Amino acid sequence: MRLVCLSDTHGLHAALHVPEGDVLVHAGDVSKHGTPEQIADFDRWLGTLPHARKVVVAGNHDFLFERNPSLARELITHAEYLQDRALVVGGVRFYGTPWQPRFFDWAFNLDRGEPLRHKWSLIPADVDVLITHGPPEGILDRTVRGERAGDRDLRERVEQLAPRVHLFGHIHEAYGTARLDGLRTQFVNASICTLEYRPTNAPIVVDL
Repeated sequence: MRLVCLSDTHGLHAALHVPEGDVLVHAGDVSKHGTPEQIADFDRWLGTLPHARKVVVAGNHDFLFERNPSLARELITHAEYLQDRALVVGGVRFYGTPWQPRFFDWAFNLDRGEPLRHKWSLIPADVDVLITHGPPEGILDRTVRGERAGDRDLRERVEQLAPRVHLFGHIHEAYGTARLDGLRTQFVNASICTLEYRPTNAPIVVDL
């Protein structure tokens, strides 16, 4: 199965060249401000892509999914929207969740510690592809100021479960892939936009 991984397109999706693959996976921040018009435009773009299955998780810019989730879900007609739930495609179990450590007054904020730990506890033990908007602590999470923005409890959960892939974005300047010694998980920060919000990073392809 070939995954085509994206995140943080911020409404600039039309500028992308998207490789072919079996499942397109977007880890959030599909829009600039999460208005209905922006979400509908993103969905129309999804409908032009050839991938047999598409999976989307919301990000901190995608306010509509938090403020009016029923409308947001209605507007996504060309993908499966995952919010704290799993989806099995071709025997591969995907799980998506949009929450992140509190970040100004953006969407899907939770405090570090028990509030986020509870969300991570919902990730099923048999997950193959984990999709979160934000990164785990210490993995593709370093900001331009040198700070680590990822969540420690998320990292502990990922190390415990060892999914085949952990896909995220949020920290634009940490785009890329990584592996940890002794862990089978491939970590993917698929932020398409750079720190300056230019959509110049390429989608990342992962073959399972």
